[in-house]
Amino acid sequence: MSRMLLILAVLGSAAIARANEVVAIAADPPRLVLDGPASRWTLLISGQTASGKTTDLTAKAVVTAADSKIVQLRPHGVVRGVRDGETTLRVEASGRTITVPVTVSNSTKPRTFDFEMDIEPMFGRFGCNSAGCHGKAEGQNGFKLSVFGYDPQADLDALVKEGRGRRLFPSAPESSLLLAKATGRVPHGGGSKISRNSEAYETLLAWVTSASSPKNEDVPKPTSLRVEPAERVFDFGSEQQLRVIVRYSDGRDVDVTHLARYQSNRDAVAIVSEDGTITAKDIPGEAAVMAAYLNEVAVFRVLVPRPGEPVKFERPANNFIDPLVDAKLRKLNIAPSELAEDAEFLRRVSLDIIGTLPTSVEARRFLADTGKDKRAKLVESLLARPEYADLWALKWADLLRVDRAALGPKRAYNYYRWIRQSVAANDSFDKLARGIVTAEGPLDEVGPANFYQVVKKPGERANAISQVFLGVRVACAECHHHPFDRWGQEDYAGLSAFFSGISVNKMAGTEAVASAGKATAKHPRTGAVIPATPLGAPAVEAEDARHALADWMAAPENPYFARNLANRMWAHLFGPGLVDPVDDVRATNPPSNPQLLDALAKHVVDSKFDVKQLIRTITASRAYQTACKPTDSNAKDDRNASRSLFRPVPAEVLADMLSQVTGVTDTYFGAPDGTRAIQLWDSESATYLLKTFGRPFRLTVCECERVTEPTLAGVLHTLNSDEIVDKLRHEGGAIARLVRSTPDDDKLGEELSLAFLSRFPTKAERATMTTHLKSSTAGRRAAAEDLAWALLNTREFQQNH
Repeated sequence: MSRMLLILAVLGSAAIARANEVVAIAADPPRLVLDGPASRWTLLISGQTASGKTTDLTAKAVVTAADSKIVQLRPHGVVRGVRDGETTLRVEASGRTITVPVTVSNSTKPRTFDFEMDIEPMFGRFGCNSAGCHGKAEGQNGFKLSVFGYDPQADLDALVKEGRGRRLFPSAPESSLLLAKATGRVPHGGGSKISRNSEAYETLLAWVTSASSPKNEDVPKPTSLRVEPAERVFDFGSEQQLRVIVRYSDGRDVDVTHLARYQSNRDAVAIVSEDGTITAKDIPGEAAVMAAYLNEVAVFRVLVPRPGEPVKFERPANNFIDPLVDAKLRKLNIAPSELAEDAEFLRRVSLDIIGTLPTSVEARRFLADTGKDKRAKLVESLLARPEYADLWALKWADLLRVDRAALGPKRAYNYYRWIRQSVAANDSFDKLARGIVTAEGPLDEVGPANFYQVVKKPGERANAISQVFLGVRVACAECHHHPFDRWGQEDYAGLSAFFSGISVNKMAGTEAVASAGKATAKHPRTGAVIPATPLGAPAVEAEDARHALADWMAAPENPYFARNLANRMWAHLFGPGLVDPVDDVRATNPPSNPQLLDALAKHVVDSKFDVKQLIRTITASRAYQTACKPTDSNAKDDRNASRSLFRPVPAEVLADMLSQVTGVTDTYFGAPDGTRAIQLWDSESATYLLKTFGRPFRLTVCECERVTEPTLAGVLHTLNSDEIVDKLRHEGGAIARLVRSTPDDDKLGEELSLAFLSRFPTKAERATMTTHLKSSTAGRRAAAEDLAWALLNTREFQQNH
């Protein structure tokens, strides 16, 4: 039998080898035309396997030129024109050979330089104008560049006019400080950035030699950027060389692969080198690799399926979500986990919807229910409970900055109460957003008006509204073009204009938000007057343009608003968002499942932004109800809903869980006795546990302010905290009551398991707990306290899953 298995394995390996054999190679482009001085192009070589897969051979190909006086060959497939003429390239790869004709023209034409088009990209490429180098506010060692090159004229002036002329020395260009430091010939804090035989050095030297040509206003400008290829399916460990092409306003296409900046949005799936080579890792998934050049960006999409035979699975679809999830899993060759058992679903959905553990009584009742619709009924009952409003008011109070330090207790509570009433009434999401955006009136009476007291500047208000309700970050565009997106300073000013006339004024013994003046803003660099303009939409003409902004946000065709709600809800219920981070929506950070996000956004619009309906729909899906136990194929998947993930619960939820299972409530400063942590409206009211487990201070609108990653301090607190031990040992606590009321050791262990884990103990767990309760020399109650301490320190208790 073993010999037969060996034969089959050998045959299988041979079949795989034949399928991966390269049967043809091709060059892209098949013919090269290099026109102009110092012209270059990245020649991509690909192979076609017997199975029909395309694989990149650029790095493995051996390329030789028939006439090396006409073209020069450089690493990463680069071909440079040297002298006018025609020649051919011989390409050898995977035992196959092809030829590529090459034509070089106008190579001796004098090259003209433009600082913004030719030199500024190098500062971006080598990180010189980043915020960690010369782009920071105070510059670096006396030399300051505008961050990401947003002000080319200032950068040119810094090079030409500052430093007593040492930075550029046209009469002896190689002695210029710019070149000496860049090549490491003199000490440089950033180290050597370029070598003396590189294209970058040649360009800098030629620019300095040409007397540092001034900025040319008539030079063609970039209009778009593209990456070739645009997408590719990878095997684990496979590579792909990119080619980045910029289109200029005069219609020219120029290869800027060597000048582009690169970034992968998921390094765990695929990484990118500084020269644009993508390498797949050993985790299945999808990644987007950004290529940026000046203010243009483009994206390369890489799909990395799990290797091996195609997985086969069939599972019923509960709603429109499931076929879209399953389609992506099949593309990744991942099989989903089984359906979660009732106990697992009960605990998960309770923590997700109301931030509260089910009691042992509730767990027994649900587990004993044999109704086919009991999961839907459970969700409906949870949505009707007051804890639902408590949890979600807490969530929105964090993001909308209900801050007692900035508002005082009365106004902060008024602001929080408005949010909670909105959640409890199930006001549509667009109504909640409109209430914030258009708020005006006395701060003591109009809860949402307090947003304008916490967030005072028009630009900060614009970014907060955009980040919370659209998922788009625009703050960096105040100073420079967004380095990873389309938004520039004009977009930032246009959005800020909606809030330029909004002020908080004293009137009749109180303070009130009022709107006055035309909704315009000044461009932060040019000073031009910019009208109120939504992101990517036409300008608005109105006295108080905020109502027009709210209308634009809630419009069905808005590309951000409904998707933002769908994505935030998905992240809350699954862990990572479809776009992750949830408040960083941009072309270079695309969703992991675009079709699913589109479908969810349509559902949001069709249901008129009904938040509870969105929760019903997602929790009803088979994807949400999948077990956390991994399969052989999905153990490394953390983005595609193939299984439920272990997720840290918010600090307030954990505090309430500990109070519930121990039967001893916490006391919070300024709050009535019996107040639960998820009911805290006061951002200043906190305990050591809340601080240790990452409760936010509400200083920003970023989701990242709430710390969810496990910390050593958190682990040590639950292991060693005297406060927790005192709760477990409390005479009037839950453990003491259970010991007195449950004389049977087996039943006592069962009650502990139901209270802490919402499930019955396994056979092995029953035996362990019963043995400990009977044999402990410290007594039965101490033994029960030991078991409770052990249970609350398990991952199963402290995290949702």
